[in-house]
Amino acid sequence: MDLTKLALLQLNTTPGDIEGNLALIRSAALEAQAAGALIAVTSELALVGYSPRDLLFRRRFVEAAEDGLRVLAREIRIPLVVGTAAARMGVGRPFSNVAVLLEGGAERARWEKHLLPNYDIFDEARYFEPGTEGGVVSIAGTRVGVTICEDLWVGPSAPEGPRYGSDPAAAAVAAGAELILNLSASPYTQGKPALREELVRSTARRLRVPLALCNLVGGTDELIFDGNSLVVAANGELVARGGHCTSGVVLGSDSAQASASDLNGEVRAALILGIRDYVEKCGFAGVLLGLSGGIDSALCACLCVDALGAQRVRGFMLPSRFSSAGSKTDAIQLAQAIGIRCDEIAINAIYETALDGVGGVLGEQPFGVMQENLQARLRGTLLMALSNSTGWMLVTTGNKSELATGYCTLYGDMCGGLAPIADMWKTEVYSLSQHYETRGWIPAASMTKAPSAELRPDQTDQDSLPPYSLLDAILRLHVESGMGVRAIHELHSEFDVATVERVLRLVAGSEYKRRQAAPGLKVSGKAFGSGRRIPLVASHRAFHDRIRP
Repeated sequence: MDLTKLALLQLNTTPGDIEGNLALIRSAALEAQAAGALIAVTSELALVGYSPRDLLFRRRFVEAAEDGLRVLAREIRIPLVVGTAAARMGVGRPFSNVAVLLEGGAERARWEKHLLPNYDIFDEARYFEPGTEGGVVSIAGTRVGVTICEDLWVGPSAPEGPRYGSDPAAAAVAAGAELILNLSASPYTQGKPALREELVRSTARRLRVPLALCNLVGGTDELIFDGNSLVVAANGELVARGGHCTSGVVLGSDSAQASASDLNGEVRAALILGIRDYVEKCGFAGVLLGLSGGIDSALCACLCVDALGAQRVRGFMLPSRFSSAGSKTDAIQLAQAIGIRCDEIAINAIYETALDGVGGVLGEQPFGVMQENLQARLRGTLLMALSNSTGWMLVTTGNKSELATGYCTLYGDMCGGLAPIADMWKTEVYSLSQHYETRGWIPAASMTKAPSAELRPDQTDQDSLPPYSLLDAILRLHVESGMGVRAIHELHSEFDVATVERVLRLVAGSEYKRRQAAPGLKVSGKAFGSGRRIPLVASHRAFHDRIRP
């Protein structure tokens, strides 16, 4: 087949919105048809949205998807391969993850997904029964094999992960396929677009057939899908690439769009997309956030403005008697630079009243964690009141280093509907923020001053935590690579063992906090959230491999 006649419908669909997804698919397919495409392909589960999860169990949901297929079959003249979910009978799970070929006003063929991921954030075995048979169909004069997402992540070119006993794409080629289509919903993580592209190109070379992968784009809860759909020739040469974190019809005749120029730019685009889709798909008109003058809230504010526009972002300063004059200045300078309204609500009087109330029950208390957390919780209460009043969603600004160690306050600075940088280590926050400092948005002082929660006099984060360069190095090995104290020490004997033990103890003891945290946008291989499941009652036992003298 002439690869320039392929059309990949890289669309931003929404789980559960069958009517809206149908409209997107119809419009894109008609655009592809008008452009002269001979085959159009959607992403995985495009009609029902990825991933519909327990929506599948609602009566009429899958039936509504089948109705949508019939609408598309009637209205689209070119062959269209659509990802959707289908009910099934007999033993096993009640549904199949399928790709359906619509042509000539009817369904011509149906393929089931063979390899169902059930690791990290994936839970497809809860719903779907794996397919066992493939099939090759002639479309526009070419024998075509169809695979679905994970079906392609096998063979010698696949990255480390589950090792499967079958290779659906190779089986299709053995059955005579001259072209492999892959309907994908491959979530974004740092560097994933390049990894996915190499997988597709090397698989095409290995199987000696052209390969086209249509990937989902958009945000769904904590997940971000980056698009970057691909058309690759049999020799692995790139024919076309869809945009990074942008939707549209990708034609094989298009010039391959440039990939993200740098990792920070790639991550920034993903976070902006994740914020925008979370806010808009959840129905919020805008967002508000507390501005402390620090780097975390500054970065979150910049990302939100890039995602939503300045008119849909509002900042609030909530100083206490421990807040420095510089923090207020930095917050005001940031707000002016990014063009958002910023109001001040001092918490001193409320704080003193609350202390009097507690003191009436407990008596006079020495200054400690209770007094520190009370300030954070008062801020959280006031910001949530503003959210309730305006209908705008509160953004919580904590980073991954803080969540990992519990250096955050439940019902305080953890309040909010979304945590945009919850999967960014503190050192990554500084790196990502350089772009906004260069644009003149983030004040230089926010980049250079010692991080501080400003909950007691002359406080800095390093009063309670190791330097972030060391802390993040330890946390990466533990959280993202699963290493304990002994393994970390064997790899980095220069790390002080007592420090490593203390950091891992903080991680274990903060599990209950993370369970109550706002959803965070996933951009790493292992984020806190649905892909990391630690029993709360066992979390304090996780610190089990200390090195004894």
